[in-house]
Amino acid sequence: MHQHIYIRFIRLPLIFRILLITAVLICLFGILIHILEPDNFPTVFDGIWWAVITASTVGYGDFVPLTLPGRIAGIILLLVGAGFLSSYFITLSTVAVTKQDEYIKGYAQYRAEGHLIIVGWNERSREIISSLSELRQHVILIDESLQENPLPFHHIHFIKGKAHRDSILLKANINGAKQVIITADQNLDEMQADMNTVLTLLAVKGLNPDILCIVEILTSEQLNNAQRAGADEIIQTNRLTSAVVLDSIHNPGVANSLLDLLGELSAKNLNYHLPKHELLGLSFQEANAVLLSKGKILLGIKKGNDAVNVNPRQAVKIEKEDQLLVISNEENLQ
Repeated sequence: MHQHIYIRFIRLPLIFRILLITAVLICLFGILIHILEPDNFPTVFDGIWWAVITASTVGYGDFVPLTLPGRIAGIILLLVGAGFLSSYFITLSTVAVTKQDEYIKGYAQYRAEGHLIIVGWNERSREIISSLSELRQHVILIDESLQENPLPFHHIHFIKGKAHRDSILLKANINGAKQVIITADQNLDEMQADMNTVLTLLAVKGLNPDILCIVEILTSEQLNNAQRAGADEIIQTNRLTSAVVLDSIHNPGVANSLLDLLGELSAKNLNYHLPKHELLGLSFQEANAVLLSKGKILLGIKKGNDAVNVNPRQAVKIEKEDQLLVISNEENLQ
C-alpha cells in the first residue's frame, strides 16, 4: 500500500510534487509550533499562518516564537521550507517558459476541435492564413523546415514535423479537425512533391476518413493517385498557371482581370448546382434572366463529363442532368 502511494507520488509532475511537499511541511510546522507554544499560537491556523510567512521569508512579525524549541523549529522551517517554496516558484517559472518555447518551436499538442490544418509553409499558405485571420479561424500549420512559428498570432498553432507521420497528425488533433489543405513542397522536384502530397493524403485519410481534404498537385501523372487516395478537391497549380499565361498571350491583361474576379469571389459562392424544375427546357439566356431576378449569375452549363460551356449558344437547353455554374451570395439555389 505504501509502495503504491509512493509510486503514484513519483509519477506526479515535478511541480506538483514540490507543491505537495511544501504544503505538508507548512502544515506540520504549523501544528508543531502550536504544540510547542500554545499561548503564543492559540490555534493551528495561527501556526500555519506563521509557517507560510516564515517559509516565504516575508516576516510580518505578528507571530514570533518566544521559546528555544519554537525558535529552533523556526530555523529548521526557514532552512527547509523556504528551499522547497523557492524551488516551487522556480519550477513554475521554468514550466511556463518551457511551454511557451514548445508552442513557438512547434512541439506543443493542439487539443481543440473544428480547426483547419494546413500542410507546408510557402507563399500560398501564407496568403490563406492571412485571408483567414479576419475570420478568426483557428489554423494548425504543419511544416518540417521551419524552426519556429512564422506567424505567432493567437489563432495560429505551429507543429514542426513531417505531416505523413501519424504522431504529427495526432499532435495536430486530426480527428477533431474540420478541413485539411495539403500544399506542394516546392523544395522538391514536382514529381517527388506530388508523391509526398499523396503520401500525406493517405496518412490523413487513414486517421480520419471523413475529413475534407484539399490538395495541390503539380503534375498530371499524380492526379489519379490523388483521387484514389481520397482527395475531395484537387488544385492543379501548374495547369491553372499555364491556362492564365496562355490566355494572357492571346488577351493581354486577362491575368489582372482574373485576379480581380477571384478576389471578388472570395466573399461569394461559386459552385455547380443542379437546375430547379422551373429552369428545365430554358435556354442559357432565359435561365440567366430567371436567376438574375434572384440575385444570382449563371456563368455556364456542364453536361455530363464534358468541360463547362461558358456563356453557351442560344440553342443550348438546360436538361435535368446538367450542372449550372452559378455565382451567388447564398449556399444553394432556393
